[in-house]
Amino acid sequence: MNILVTGSNGQLGSELRELEKQYKQYKFFFTDFHELDITNAEKTMQFVKSNKIETVVNCAGFTAVDAAEAQKSEAALINATGAKNLAQACAKVNALLIHISTDYVFEGRSFKPYTENDTAGPKTTYGKTKLDGEIEVIFNAKRALIFRTSWLYSSYGRNFIKTIVEKAKAEKELKVVYDQVGNPTYAGDLAKAILDIIPKVPQKIRTEIYNYSNEGVASWYDLAHAIIRIKNIDCQLKPVLSKEFPSEAIRPHYSVLNKARVKNEFGISIPHWRDSLEKCLEKL
Repeated sequence: MNILVTGSNGQLGSELRELEKQYKQYKFFFTDFHELDITNAEKTMQFVKSNKIETVVNCAGFTAVDAAEAQKSEAALINATGAKNLAQACAKVNALLIHISTDYVFEGRSFKPYTENDTAGPKTTYGKTKLDGEIEVIFNAKRALIFRTSWLYSSYGRNFIKTIVEKAKAEKELKVVYDQVGNPTYAGDLAKAILDIIPKVPQKIRTEIYNYSNEGVASWYDLAHAIIRIKNIDCQLKPVLSKEFPSEAIRPHYSVLNKARVKNEFGISIPHWRDSLEKCLEKL
């Protein structure tokens, strides 16, 4: 099977690349902007056709949440138009599209884990453009899975985990918000789940939405506390409210996802975030 991975230099794309040798039944085409500009419909269609792509894993995205507030058109171009172009190209050759989305499509003020059927209500440009991307996939793809995930981290790229390790080593005290709660998700786990699910996808599937994040719930403070404990770093953490860290975009206060559907339909097990955090930190 020929698999195209877009945005392959990002956290999830890099984890998929790391797993390549374990999945010898797949031939991977790893691309980033320089190899394939998904905002160009003609070039996207040509690439998919000429390389006989059978599955696309779209990891490309404008993920800078605060920057998106000032760069709305750029965020929309990548998150929505890019998704549309890939969906149309996949539809043309009857390829499966796996599109990565986010918990930011929700308002973030629930009191129970979000299911795939809960009403979306994004409050940020990032969330709105990602929801627009989902809609483009739904209307343009013939066969697609949309995975919503949350609090993604990896040993690759820039993320909360690596930032906390660096700052905790350099400073005696760190302030970390405790009124934002979610599911920390190791990109390596999501990457493996995607590759394991691909052969299980029914041929007649249309477009379906699934939640995927690690098991267990944490605040950013809880996550930071676990990091310094595992790394044995001498640093004091001070829990604070979100208002002490004003930002351009409003962060969701509740980003917990219900994963029952993906577990039941594809028979996968999902690790607890603490176990996966230890695994990731061993690589740093």
